[in-house]
Amino acid sequence: MPASLRLVAFLGLSSMLIPSTLGAEGPDRAKSSAAVDALGGKAASKADYGSVPLTKEDAARALAILWGRHVAEIKQARAAEVKARRLKVGDLEMPFAYKVFGKKPPGGRSLYLSMHGGGGAPARVNDQQYENQKGLYRPEEGVYLAPRAPTNTWDLWHQSHVDGFFERLIEDLVVFEDVDPDRVYLMGYSAGGDGVYQLAPRMADRLAAASMMAGHPNEASPLGLRNLPFAIHVGAEDGAYDRNKIAREWGDQLDRLRQDDPDGYVHLTEIHPGRGHWMNREDASAVPWMAKFRRNPTPKKVVWYQDDVTHDRFYWLAVESGHARKGSTVIASVEGQEVRIEKAEGVEKLLIRLDDRMLDLDRPVKITAKGKTLFEGQVPRTIAVLEKTLGGAGDRKLAFVAEVAVAIRE
Repeated sequence: MPASLRLVAFLGLSSMLIPSTLGAEGPDRAKSSAAVDALGGKAASKADYGSVPLTKEDAARALAILWGRHVAEIKQARAAEVKARRLKVGDLEMPFAYKVFGKKPPGGRSLYLSMHGGGGAPARVNDQQYENQKGLYRPEEGVYLAPRAPTNTWDLWHQSHVDGFFERLIEDLVVFEDVDPDRVYLMGYSAGGDGVYQLAPRMADRLAAASMMAGHPNEASPLGLRNLPFAIHVGAEDGAYDRNKIAREWGDQLDRLRQDDPDGYVHLTEIHPGRGHWMNREDASAVPWMAKFRRNPTPKKVVWYQDDVTHDRFYWLAVESGHARKGSTVIASVEGQEVRIEKAEGVEKLLIRLDDRMLDLDRPVKITAKGKTLFEGQVPRTIAVLEKTLGGAGDRKLAFVAEVAVAIRE
């Protein structure tokens, strides 16, 4: 095969050839540098620089420029909502309150998102629960933030709009309170615990750890928790809706997942003896437990299960906008220079996002599935992919420099 071509094969019998601008010696250093200069407004010409292959050093420089712009935009567009402690998205609003504890570490503060109880009740009941949640826990260090749910329905913390609100909250606090995006924690009590069961697996790529207190999972699955440490706290006498029984069942499921995958599914199950729905603050031990963990935004293995609220991206995997399907499952891993798709169900085309944190992009990359090579060759680092992935996540640690699309035919 000519060196100027890359092969993209498919899980099936068809394949196609697409041109590559990477030569055997890698990116042209002069063109790479000029592309980043153009991005930064330092060059006379604003020619198309998005697809120019970048060196590793220039990719880092491009990300710094793009992140600087993102921060400036957030500061200009969202200062008022942070000052007012109120987010508004469409017709819904999420008030929030937070306190800052301890001395800021060199890498930035931690952030604890703490969801109140209540649920299907009059607004005044949920307002009272919100007020209670504001002082329920106290970390030694970090931003402790209690949001007020935008609705008063029984599923107030796991409707589809909540994900977007929380992503926006995280973006805001990273910029305005210098939160470390790798130290964001999720917790909740009662109906808030329901939300942790549901939100943690589908937002695992944004979190460092999660703790569920006195909630019920409904139809949620723990599969997405492969890279997210997860704690369960329930009173042994909390029999309403079988919370105690189901907590044990989830703990057993996580035990089995951990046994089958010893590098994943870190978890803790605490069934508090003699306690009912109120655990007399014994569950506060979850705060220092979570604080031990940091997010790894580029884990070696990803298990992506789409619940009823779907996402277009998860760690270094993605699907095209509008193509996420409920119930789809992807399991993929990185070993050396190879990406292995171990399972892909309910997905027609998978986007593999790559970065030098995962492997060496100056060397050929191989993507395989079911013993077949789907792709082999060098993948260019480009500003276009950086812009797309940073813009899609609003998280500098989830920005990737390269991407390969693989069509899946079962």
